[in-house]
Amino acid sequence: MPKLVPVEAAFDHGLRRQSVVRAVLTDIFHGHLRAGQRLVTESLATRFGVSHTPVREALIELRGLGVVDLLPNRGGVVREVTRQNVKEVCQVRKVLECEAVRGAARSADPDRVAAVAAEVRAVAASPAGPETVARAREADNHLHDLIREACGNRFLAAELERLRTLFRTFRDVTWDLEVARRDFHRIAIEAAEHLAITDALRARDARAAVAAMTAHMRSGVMYWTQVTANLTRLPREV
Repeated sequence: MPKLVPVEAAFDHGLRRQSVVRAVLTDIFHGHLRAGQRLVTESLATRFGVSHTPVREALIELRGLGVVDLLPNRGGVVREVTRQNVKEVCQVRKVLECEAVRGAARSADPDRVAAVAAEVRAVAASPAGPETVARAREADNHLHDLIREACGNRFLAAELERLRTLFRTFRDVTWDLEVARRDFHRIAIEAAEHLAITDALRARDARAAVAAMTAHMRSGVMYWTQVTANLTRLPREV
């Protein structure tokens, strides 16, 4: 029986849906849920301790993210996730994030940018290890949240918000692989990339901000594509 990610039951309706989405994505990217495997609404509701409604909504959201096909009144089926899929997700994210950082360079709160930069520098100065990885994830969250919220385009912000769970689940599974291998060199690389972005934001230099974000996104591709190494097509019902 594969080890599946637990989900806390004490959250409101929206958080129930998002927690189910994130848990299922994590299981898919870790290879615990595989291509062709059934996602039965009743079984998922029991596993997460929730009603069928947030599970159905989560499956609809997962379909929108391209990782699940829905079956009429029968839950869903996990789709195959390939290296090409991951590459395409990265390409879409690069386009969205680069346009967002262009707008953020014009309007981001300098104090908030400075606070994120200080957080990143603290991560870079910390001893390598799982605790620092957790802090690096938070710093990454805060930087990209800042950029999304300051981009000045509500439709772009909404699209980044819609895809945020997918992006962050990819990232977190990649970090899990780093922790498992005790290979923490990515911390320093990502910190340098983040500081290049915050430096450009503080200077209100849109061109430099886009260049720094482009480099950050390209660098992330080789890490994100590692996620698919554990995936197989073995069908199983859940």
